[in-house]
Amino acid sequence: MLRTRVILVIVCIAAIALLFMLPKAVVENDSQLGTAVDSTAGNIKKASDPHATSSEEVITKINKLKARYLSGPRNEKNAIFADSLVNLYRETGKFDSAAWFAEEAATFFNTKEAFLKAGTNYYEAFTFAMDPAKQNALAEKTRSFFTKVLEVEPKNLEVKTKMAMTYVSSSSPMQGIMMLREVLTEDPKNELALFNMGMLSIQSRQFDRAIERLEQLIVVNPRHIQGQLLLGVAYMNKGDNAKAKAQFEKVKQLDNDPAVQATADSYLNDLKK
Repeated sequence: MLRTRVILVIVCIAAIALLFMLPKAVVENDSQLGTAVDSTAGNIKKASDPHATSSEEVITKINKLKARYLSGPRNEKNAIFADSLVNLYRETGKFDSAAWFAEEAATFFNTKEAFLKAGTNYYEAFTFAMDPAKQNALAEKTRSFFTKVLEVEPKNLEVKTKMAMTYVSSSSPMQGIMMLREVLTEDPKNELALFNMGMLSIQSRQFDRAIERLEQLIVVNPRHIQGQLLLGVAYMNKGDNAKAKAQFEKVKQLDNDPAVQATADSYLNDLKK
């Protein structure tokens, strides 16, 4: 199996993971024009987003709140408007816009919770970014807020794991790998770290190591659908087609979500070739 195909399926898995977090309407309708925020100038501009969908009601709420935010003074009330816009933009799948407004709110509130919300939204925008320059910019923003969280809560392993992944995609991949290993030293059953280590092992074609990590993951959580699916990909790349077939069939039994079913079916079809 070509390495490019492996990377593509990993992108698909990340998309599925985020789709699970969105309202069902977003999953069922994936074409919609929305608005995005230019984080450097603060201007609102039209943009196309394949992950987004918006009801007229949500768009109306966004436009009203956005107008009040842009015309208001810098105070607590305006920061609350920004925080409300975060939730609305998330509802439409516009993570760039959600992150920008989360940063505006965090800058005012200056709390761990606000920093966590900003960092999380920037991380989600980062996972969808395809342009390297944009991805790097979003990674830096993610780290800037997650660093503030870790200063207050150094044992937050979820934040540390996500932060590690922003390093992996940059010029400091080993720094990210070391952070993931630190997480697993503290918590050998950490699902997010195990999943990411498995994914990275596939990317580097260390399929035995990937299988080891992913098998550990599904022992911890047998219903980790992304882990189960990625384990099948690891088996397939290693050339163990029997185990890969059984794994993809297992995924289909575990989750009847159309996106999951379609992904598993695509690999089952490949195994028949």
